Amino acid sequence: MIRVALFSQDAKLQPLLAPALGRDFEVVVETHADRVIELLQGNTFDILVLDLDSENSRVDTHVDVFNDLHHTDITVVILTDDGCRPTAVDLVQRGAHSYCRKPPAMRELKAMMRRAYEHAVMKRQLEAAKHGQFSTHKVEAEPSACDALIGSSAPMRTVYDLIRRVASLNASVLITGESGTGKELIARAIHNIGDRKAQPFVAVSCGAIPETLIESELFGHEKGAFTGTTGTRTGYFEQAGNGTLLLDEIGELSAQTQVKLLRILQQKEFCRLGSGRPIPLRARVLFATHRDLSHMIEERKFRLDLYYRINVMTIHAPSLAERPEDIGSLAYHFLRQYCDVYNKSVSGISSAALSTLEDYDWPGNVRELENVIQSAIIRADGDEIQPKDLPERMRAQDTVGDGDVRETGTFERLLREYKVKLALKAIEDCDGNKTLAARSLNISRAYLHRLIRQSGGVEAIDAA
Repeated sequence: MIRVALFSQDAKLQPLLAPALGRDFEVVVETHADRVIELLQGNTFDILVLDLDSENSRVDTHVDVFNDLHHTDITVVILTDDGCRPTAVDLVQRGAHSYCRKPPAMRELKAMMRRAYEHAVMKRQLEAAKHGQFSTHKVEAEPSACDALIGSSAPMRTVYDLIRRVASLNASVLITGESGTGKELIARAIHNIGDRKAQPFVAVSCGAIPETLIESELFGHEKGAFTGTTGTRTGYFEQAGNGTLLLDEIGELSAQTQVKLLRILQQKEFCRLGSGRPIPLRARVLFATHRDLSHMIEERKFRLDLYYRINVMTIHAPSLAERPEDIGSLAYHFLRQYCDVYNKSVSGISSAALSTLEDYDWPGNVRELENVIQSAIIRADGDEIQPKDLPERMRAQDTVGDGDVRETGTFERLLREYKVKLALKAIEDCDGNKTLAARSLNISRAYLHRLIRQSGGVEAIDAA
């Protein structure tokens, strides 16, 4: 039984939440701030749900409750309407587990609550381990330990779990994902959580090194190994020592270098160019790529035996389109970071601007979002980022989206219903793959989600 404390002044929500969550959840409702703090101090609850409702609650009171409980073990989930979303994102940045928009889709909320419960259990296990109540290495990699990784969505929880599982193993890990998704951050998290965290972390972009120099850079060389060498050079394999070496963009290696890398991984030793003395490979080697290696294997551009050697475990870095619920958290993270850099006093993001960010496709992923927030900070005149501070390409998409779902009469309603039918049929034809469905309709994935969500068809999109 998962015990949930709900702090809410929304009379409509209170009687609906408990039966909707089901028998696995016990929900205790409190409407007063003082009493909810007393309730949590006197009972063992797994989750606290703070209901931020711009019409029915004093938001500052809920923030005060969060501040009072911030340093306790309670795991906090936020329910929020559009008017309070900036506050919800801020609380997530300050330690709340996640937030869900109102009115909530119960299947989505239920899944979020279960993830929050798993997080609460992990926190208790970690605290018990610190006090010597039991010994386990597996609990050390909860998301809070991955400081540079931002997000609490289901795809990111999967990433955190895989990081935890491989951190202290010497198995090869292949990190895949589009450009700008944070593959190096995942590699650093594996290093920082594992047994090698006190040793060097060396990241090498294979695609940035000329083919004529790649072997010298990786393995090092002796004086006189080739024309122009004036001394001995220690390669990246040696520089990593007993730490971690990340070979990023592994798909850019030539066939010749692939052969040599395969031998090194098999024999656990290498030689500097111009030397026959073997040097033991002591570093753990991680690999990353934005390329489809299986497709490259079919085209005979990547060795199958090397692929199996480096791909003992795969961690997929999700694109921003795969985790739109993390956009707000990431945006506020970059807001705080770059306000200091540019000496600006921008403290928030308006609800309209946040909606525009969440509805955009983000082909450049987190790197593009970082760039957009930097630009918006520079453009902003007040203390909040407004839609006018965002790039024109984003405002144009947002305007089209708003017009498509705004209902002004029977014609608009029928048109919207027809669009929903097309979207659901496309999802069905694409075997549930919403990205392919959006492409087949020539619309963005974010708009596909929004169209179904605002039509009331949440069950359909959840099922997909």
